[in-house]
Amino acid sequence: MPVKVSYEAEGTSWGGRTGRAVSSDNRLDVQLSVPKEMGGDGGAGTNPEQLFAVGYSACFHSALKAAARQEHVDVAESAVTVRVGIGPDDADGGFGLRVAIVGELPGVPADVAQSLMDQAHAGCPYSKATRGNIDVSVSLVES
Repeated sequence: MPVKVSYEAEGTSWGGRTGRAVSSDNRLDVQLSVPKEMGGDGGAGTNPEQLFAVGYSACFHSALKAAARQEHVDVAESAVTVRVGIGPDDADGGFGLRVAIVGELPGVPADVAQSLMDQAHAGCPYSKATRGNIDVSVSLVES
């Protein structure tokens, strides 16, 4: 838990998964729809899982870049993809999430790349928030 909050984001949604979500500064204003895979109409809107995936990937990539700077490794051409899955949770009858984080670090030896990914996973605030709560895997793009 942070000892001091440096920044606080705020968002409001109306209509749940079939409505609209807006950040307090109006920089993010999105329509929401339910994917066909979840029984929805597959409309043009985004969904909470996509929003979580892009937020997590950006946060994780920043943590990866910080680890690389500390280790003096060039990751300028790197990318991080996060896949967020949702489905029935046997534990309580509700739904649960799982996350797969995949790093692409061109030109970086696999052992060094994996070490950087592990360091990023240890330090990323999203990873800290999900640790012990949902299944998160961290891997590298197969070359």
